[in-house]
Amino acid sequence: MKYVVLLAFAALTSSLASTANAQFRTPEAAIKYRQSVMTVQGRAFYGSIGAMVNGRAPYDARAAAESAELVLMLSKLPWIAFGPGTDKGAATDAKPSIWSEPAKFKDLADKMQAEVVKLAAAAKTGNPDSLKAAYGPARDACKACHDAYTTQ
Repeated sequence: MKYVVLLAFAALTSSLASTANAQFRTPEAAIKYRQSVMTVQGRAFYGSIGAMVNGRAPYDARAAAESAELVLMLSKLPWIAFGPGTDKGAATDAKPSIWSEPAKFKDLADKMQAEVVKLAAAAKTGNPDSLKAAYGPARDACKACHDAYTTQ
């Protein structure tokens, strides 16, 4: 059931992504959008895949593949919500350096997305060792951006 909810949310956010800039009438709306995307992405990545990789949940090849595909799709969505002026307007853990170092921020985002592509490919193999091998670099790429650009 949780995968159905996650996939439904993913489908909705995916359909909104192309028109998202027009929907951000306020900085608060952009902040809420990017936080929502990252929350769902984190639950699929850490809560599902991470639990399997770290032995907190039994390995389920189908669930791993679905979660990895969801993470891959969601990894493309939050970036449009980091536009000018979205550093204020709602509570956010985003550091001001996101807007003063856009090239570095984009580079870290691109690295994370590249690792997530590898994670999704590994998950499709149905091999838990392949998933585990791809999980670490993807986790590290996520962490690098969060370490540099969030207060958490």
